[in-house]
Amino acid sequence: MTETPGRATAESAATTPHGRAPRADAVRNRERIVAAAREAFAEAGPEASLNDIARRAGVGPGTLYRNFSGRSELLAAVLKDRIDTLCGRADDLLAADSPYDALAEWLHAFLVHARVNQGLGGTLLLEQLEESGALGIDCHERVHDAVAALLTRAQRTGAARPDLSPSDLLHLVVGIALSTACTGGSAPEDPRRPERLLGLVLDAVRAR
Repeated sequence: MTETPGRATAESAATTPHGRAPRADAVRNRERIVAAAREAFAEAGPEASLNDIARRAGVGPGTLYRNFSGRSELLAAVLKDRIDTLCGRADDLLAADSPYDALAEWLHAFLVHARVNQGLGGTLLLEQLEESGALGIDCHERVHDAVAALLTRAQRTGAARPDLSPSDLLHLVVGIALSTACTGGSAPEDPRRPERLLGLVLDAVRAR
């Protein structure tokens, strides 16, 4: 299989230009690159060195560019991977014994996601990637559907107050992420504040 560096697309992991499934080593390379990029972007933001990402993944720059046309496509792959993980966790938690605990656990995971997302450029970057079609998914809709399923289950069992909406919860958690975001590599005043604020939100979520 031959590809021209800089012209690979996000779909190259699914099929080759001739419709054949990619080789196992090509799939592993792509997965390693995405994993390395996830770490690098979380540490250094969206301007993390692509050469450093290739080094972390144990591949050459040419292999990175055979899989991703550039920084935007790699960012899109990382964000999509994170959304897939977050929404997959919501699906798993729908089978949990306690609907309230399931909702609380997912909101904790969403808070981590939202705070990392600010380091990757925040809402503006996400909107740009969605508008360009680079993500291939509607992230806002998927996240909304995930929390809606968990909240509805908790409300039906009387574990969560009935006047809450999925958008209420998402706005509250994103507000915590924005107000406690670290910028420029600075450390937060109190690293425990995000979880403490979320705890106050969860107290308000519980039905009385």
